[in-house]
Amino acid sequence: MATHLSLAMHQADFSISQIYSRSIESAQSLAEKLNGNYTTRITEITTDADVYIFSLKDDALREIPSAMPVNKGIWIHTSGSIPMDVFDGYATHYGVLYPLQTFSKQHKTNFLKIPLLIEGNSASVNAVIFDIAERLSENVVFMPSDKRKYLHLAAVFACNFSNFMYATASQILEKQGIDWHLLQPLIDETAKKLHSMHPKDAQTGPAVRGDRTIIELHKSLLDNEQTRNLYAMISENIYSQTILYD
Repeated sequence: MATHLSLAMHQADFSISQIYSRSIESAQSLAEKLNGNYTTRITEITTDADVYIFSLKDDALREIPSAMPVNKGIWIHTSGSIPMDVFDGYATHYGVLYPLQTFSKQHKTNFLKIPLLIEGNSASVNAVIFDIAERLSENVVFMPSDKRKYLHLAAVFACNFSNFMYATASQILEKQGIDWHLLQPLIDETAKKLHSMHPKDAQTGPAVRGDRTIIELHKSLLDNEQTRNLYAMISENIYSQTILYD
């Protein structure tokens, strides 16, 4: 997140004066790409910046503010689940800029297409964060903390859990010496359908049909008990939701 966001800001002509990281390798590597300075000591963080962006693990985000040098800048975090008032008592002006996207350092992402969910603790802070966000993305949405946490929850289902399913599917195939890339057209088509269909209407497979014979066959092929239980639980949920929708 920190790498992708800072590079997108750099390309949008924002001046990034300093990078802080506990890892000197991470700090130095990113600072070189941004033509900026870096530090691994929180006490050496500059105090004259206009905006401070905290792109951290959620646990660290709860710890870092109390150690930050006092300054008058706007503090912004990028978490989906942590409320903006995590900064209350440490900063006067603060808010959130949450990019709704999955990030991997080795994979380039088009920031212009990423929804940016923003929030500020005052109208003036909202205006500043909106100005930053609209220079980075074509899709900027104001969303308060109590709603954003549900968006993050949904994102975990849609992204993290889905990717876990891809990994599980690849393991099943690799055990049989089958190239998992054969699944890619299926994965792409499933995602493509969601641009024009509601997910409940796009659901296919033995569970939505109530095909118990195939379901039991599939369960018998799974030698891992946790994976077998997962298959059964999800199949039951799909079938139950189909009945509910109908």
